[in-house]
Amino acid sequence: MRLLFVADGRSPITLSWLRHWIERGDEIHLISTFPCDPPPGLTSFHVLAVAFGALGGGQAANSSQTSKRGLVGRFRGLLRPLRYSLGPLSLLAYIQRFRALVAALNPDLIHALRIPFEGMLASCAPREAPLVVSIWGNDLTLHAHGSLLMKWLTRRTLCRAQGLMADAHRDIRLGREWGFSAGKPNLVVPGAGGIRRDEIQRAAAEAGSLPDLPADAPLIVNPRGSRPGSLRNDTFFRAIPRVVQKIPQACFVCPLLAADPQAEHWVASLGIEASVRLWPRLSQPQLWALFQRAQVFVSPSAHDGTPNSLLEAMACGCFPITGDIESLREWITPGENGFLVNPTDPQALAEAILAALENPVLRARAAKQNADIIAERADYPRCMGQVEEFYENVRRKT
Repeated sequence: MRLLFVADGRSPITLSWLRHWIERGDEIHLISTFPCDPPPGLTSFHVLAVAFGALGGGQAANSSQTSKRGLVGRFRGLLRPLRYSLGPLSLLAYIQRFRALVAALNPDLIHALRIPFEGMLASCAPREAPLVVSIWGNDLTLHAHGSLLMKWLTRRTLCRAQGLMADAHRDIRLGREWGFSAGKPNLVVPGAGGIRRDEIQRAAAEAGSLPDLPADAPLIVNPRGSRPGSLRNDTFFRAIPRVVQKIPQACFVCPLLAADPQAEHWVASLGIEASVRLWPRLSQPQLWALFQRAQVFVSPSAHDGTPNSLLEAMACGCFPITGDIESLREWITPGENGFLVNPTDPQALAEAILAALENPVLRARAAKQNADIIAERADYPRCMGQVEEFYENVRRKT
């Protein structure tokens, strides 16, 4: 097939998704909404930096170095309202160029890997071009409500799409409420296509030693960086003193939060410098090695779909503790294979972390159960085989 993807070309999720089709031998084109180096194996690569993507800080698509933060990264919380109001208007500057690219490439199918702002741009494609849209975790629960224009464009995108994909059944239901027809094809698979379990085991074993970790300390990992409006990192940091009071040697590791001013403020104001490691971005093998070394994975989500890092942690045997929201209840049964907590309650999060650290039998049982869940519901070859059938189904019905 000749496939055109509209996505953030910097994203590991995008790279994982592209890899399958490139290795299969399809003709793959990418329009990235952020400046970055072209991922290898593409037939063509283009940048349309909608919604001020050029301010996001470029990075090599395959880089394991710390990404440049850029203005959006540094002031994301302050700029989000402006992006909700002005980002939709910025699409007007790119529609003509996008349509010209679609006409020149003549793809068999267009796939936008999230709604704002990739799906919104892709919805401007001619009607004869089949369009698949993926919902990411916060597209409908948070971003769609950001402004009247965001609401209108979200609904327009879902009405235009011929196929809908999501990493949670919740989002298929919400997608229909926002205008996606119940008679059109839909599919639920992990956002990155699934988990390559063999590669995780092999790469983690070859990752080498991790820096600055106390020997034999219980490790708690919060790997998702700063996501204002989605992750309650304030809850996470305020839970740490409560855990350290009972388990003084506990060590909290936070990749992606090195040099983050808010994280540094929380650590200093709470007096937890000795217990916290604010790390830069890790390579994928290093992150997998960290999951295998750690006892607990924490993601205090207030808005989310199915985080790829959650599935990777589950595949590595790391006990998951997440926010108690609908999408994550699809993966975690509290007290069996993880814990779900109120993402605004530091005491509840601390108690869940302590319960996991103090119960190795529970962790071992959860690790086995989660390995089975990943094999059954998130295996990359199996999931991408379903996507191949889904693409063909969308093309037949268009």
